[in-house]
Amino acid sequence: MKKVVSIALLALLGFGGLSAQERTKGEFEISPFIGYQQSFFNGDNVSELDPRGAIKFGANLDYFFNDRWSLRSGLIYDSMGGGFGYEAILDYLNIPLNANWHFGSTRKWNLNFGITPGFLISAKEDKVDIKDYVASFQLGISYGIGYKLTISESFSLLFDWQGLVGITNIIEDDSFDRFNAGSSFNIGGVFVLQ
Repeated sequence: MKKVVSIALLALLGFGGLSAQERTKGEFEISPFIGYQQSFFNGDNVSELDPRGAIKFGANLDYFFNDRWSLRSGLIYDSMGGGFGYEAILDYLNIPLNANWHFGSTRKWNLNFGITPGFLISAKEDKVDIKDYVASFQLGISYGIGYKLTISESFSLLFDWQGLVGITNIIEDDSFDRFNAGSSFNIGGVFVLQ
């Protein structure tokens, strides 16, 4: 039974959706998604802090320059944080600005990289509001890889992994350095906008 399931899965990933997914200049794709994220802190005094798991969701928009390159942006709700005997929950609205390279014979794979400005929505530590102590803006380096499984010419399923490493201090008073970081596995739909 395991062999049958494995062969079916490989066939689906390898041969599913053989129609071309190549886009041309000026085309758009919108990709609503949901995922599971593990986040943690980098910086001073973080070696004993635990990572935090949370749900991530949003929508990406790709504008194609040609069949290989697009600009990816969107709106993403990221719940980041970590803790040690407590839990810091930092919720952000992130707006990625990534170059997205589409590769493979039918451009089903993509590799994206760029920057992501983030705007703090809320900050809590053990349900106590700490928003006054956390910077209202963060900037991160974002990157990821994904695969589109073609269902039809105008719709695909997206499976991707995304990472973010903060490069701006999230502590408001600069008494020490602390940066957000995390990665997520996401699943979503890809819709071609005509």
